[in-house]
Amino acid sequence: MNYANFPLDKRMPLPNSDAGNGEDFIDIERLLGMAARQAKVVAVCAAIGLFLGMLYLQTTPPKYVSVSSVLIDEGLNKIVDDISAASTTMQTDSAILSQIEILTSTRLAAVVVDKLKLAQNDAFMNPPQSAFAQGVGLIRGLIQYVRPSPPIPGMGDISKLDPATRDALIATSSRDYAILKLQNEIQADRVGRSYVIALGYQATDPGLAKAITKAYADAYLADQLDASFDATERAAVWLQGRLTELRESSQQASLAVEKFRAEHGLSANSDGQLMSDKQLADLNAQLIVAQADTARASARYQQYKSIVDSGSDNAFKDAAISSDQPSSSVISALKTRYLTVAKRQQDVEANFGPDHPQAVALAKEKADISKQIFGELKQLTESYRNEYEVALARETALRANVAAAQGKSSIDNQSQVQLRDLDQKATALTTLYQTFLGRYEEAAQQQSFPVGKIRIISDASTPLSASSPRTVVVLGLSLVLGVLMGAGFGGLNEFNERFFRTGEEVRDRVGLKFLGYLPTIGSRPAKDDKQTDALPDAKTARSPAAIERRARMRVSIDAPASMFSETLRSAKIAFDVVMEGQGSRVVGVISVLPGEGKSTVAANLAGLLAANGARTLLIDGDLRNPGLSRSLGMEAEQGLMEAVVNGQTWQSVGKIDRQTKLAIIPAVLRGNFSHTSELLSSAGMRRFIENAKETFEYIVVDLPPLGPVVDAKAFAPLVDGFVLVTEWGRTPRAMVRSMLESEPYVANKIVGAVLNKVDLKKLAKYGSFGASEKFFDKYSSYYLDKSEVRSKATV
Repeated sequence: MNYANFPLDKRMPLPNSDAGNGEDFIDIERLLGMAARQAKVVAVCAAIGLFLGMLYLQTTPPKYVSVSSVLIDEGLNKIVDDISAASTTMQTDSAILSQIEILTSTRLAAVVVDKLKLAQNDAFMNPPQSAFAQGVGLIRGLIQYVRPSPPIPGMGDISKLDPATRDALIATSSRDYAILKLQNEIQADRVGRSYVIALGYQATDPGLAKAITKAYADAYLADQLDASFDATERAAVWLQGRLTELRESSQQASLAVEKFRAEHGLSANSDGQLMSDKQLADLNAQLIVAQADTARASARYQQYKSIVDSGSDNAFKDAAISSDQPSSSVISALKTRYLTVAKRQQDVEANFGPDHPQAVALAKEKADISKQIFGELKQLTESYRNEYEVALARETALRANVAAAQGKSSIDNQSQVQLRDLDQKATALTTLYQTFLGRYEEAAQQQSFPVGKIRIISDASTPLSASSPRTVVVLGLSLVLGVLMGAGFGGLNEFNERFFRTGEEVRDRVGLKFLGYLPTIGSRPAKDDKQTDALPDAKTARSPAAIERRARMRVSIDAPASMFSETLRSAKIAFDVVMEGQGSRVVGVISVLPGEGKSTVAANLAGLLAANGARTLLIDGDLRNPGLSRSLGMEAEQGLMEAVVNGQTWQSVGKIDRQTKLAIIPAVLRGNFSHTSELLSSAGMRRFIENAKETFEYIVVDLPPLGPVVDAKAFAPLVDGFVLVTEWGRTPRAMVRSMLESEPYVANKIVGAVLNKVDLKKLAKYGSFGASEKFFDKYSSYYLDKSEVRSKATV
């Protein structure tokens, strides 16, 4: 299969981004790998942090804190809260914060400064400072010297003032500075969720810390007492003025009530009821009685009137009358007489007949009696009619009186509403006056005994040990900061890591087959010089640098069991598979940047192939900088350029290694020849390669780097496959990717890439857990040791 002729659209495309794949997400394994790689950086930074912490401890003067506890207790001045309009209830966090603001106010700081004369105390004004603070002060001084502050408006030049004024101004400035310094340095914090405030001050002198803390607590207590006294005094003065106003208002309101009652005749009886209401009630009661009497008289009158209207014949039958009437005895006697006569008449008529004179006389007598009864009934009916008319007239009169009384009562009730409103105002003013009078008496008593809301529950004491700097905290913080700084630098190093470190990156970042790692070799010159005549045309250059260079070119020959040689065998297998079926194979060795070791790889690859018995030709195709020829120590008169230009074959310019039978075509630098790309792509070069293919199985060509010149691209049509050499930890991934994207023809012919100059000790740190890079030490028994390589690598 000819990989060079494989269609471009079917080749594996390059990844879209250098860091955009889903596999590049940072996970725990990757973080651990970063930590392992940057462990030295973190350790160094941690050590620096500890050193700076110890330096800080040695150069920082100790400071002492004295603390006093203050309790805010409402119960101490409950009386003042009851009478003072300025009292507050300590039930919210804002009230506690307000007390803390009072503690840290300028007024209290000024009281303490004046009491302790701190403006003249050098231990307070100029305490010992740490080296760091001194450095910051020095920098500020330099800045102030370079850029002085503008003069204060209105002050002018104080040097022109008279000494007394200047001294007073300096003293005032010192006092203001001391107040501001104390205000910024005093510490006041609430203890948990309680009503206790911890008041503290930190100073280099423990005695000064105690004195300032105690003075602050005393000043706060005195300030609270003064505030309580002032509030009570203001309340008493205000209450006194208010009492005068309330007394006058109460008297005027009571006078208005009495005046309104007199004007509207709203006098009341003993039980508080208005006279009009009482009169209306009496009239209503009388009206009810009159209505009952009228109804009763009307009933009797109608009853007797109906009897009279029925006639005298029926009068006796309907002559029912109550016994309480005046005529009842007369009518009863007549009725009794009538019944007696009627009985006698009945007896006479029964014995002698109705025509008997006695019967006739009795009938006449009975008729007379009936007339008498009827006459009495008529007289009684007339009497009842008179009584009914009197009762009706009385009822009518009472109704008229009730109507008049109701009108009067309605007017009085409307006036009563106004009167009640005036009375309520008068009562309210009287009550308010009595209340304020009581409060005024309490305030007058309170002035002689002011009580504050606070009390000191813990006095300030002399601190026995320094509060700062704390050795454990400083060292711990320094260590943490050092570790964080190391982590930052390590992260920056990892962020700046844009080079190839593992074969996985070669596959993932640029989409090339990874052929293996080539470790760093040749750190010391070889000691064995048995192979100095390996190249018949080589001069006997004995310098250590020349010996070292020539030894690097023969590592695969001198140490065939080394890891270096095994990687080259992997490359051989790769292009053998890709170029299977081809008789002669042209392999170009390229790199992106100069100095990546492509010449060393080309020489060792060719040497390995030749040592294995394959007919191999090594061509130095870097006509501008023939590093391969120089490293091999070849100083020929003619090389590749002469052979191509003159139409010669490889035999005319080639050199043969006696040990491996490797044929080498050197390159001779001829002045400033710049048309090397045309030479490499010319027909003469094609004829030269075709002639060499008739003899050799492998033709290894060391080509110039892809970046600076176009020689490799010009030679690409003659190559069956490229081997890309990339220096480990030096070649940027982005540059390789850019080159491959810009030269797809070259990229499609690259068989694979090798990482050269690999530091095997560091390589394990870049491999993921479980990757082969972590287990290279397990294969040490299969590889020849480096020292053995150096001892055998001779020229």
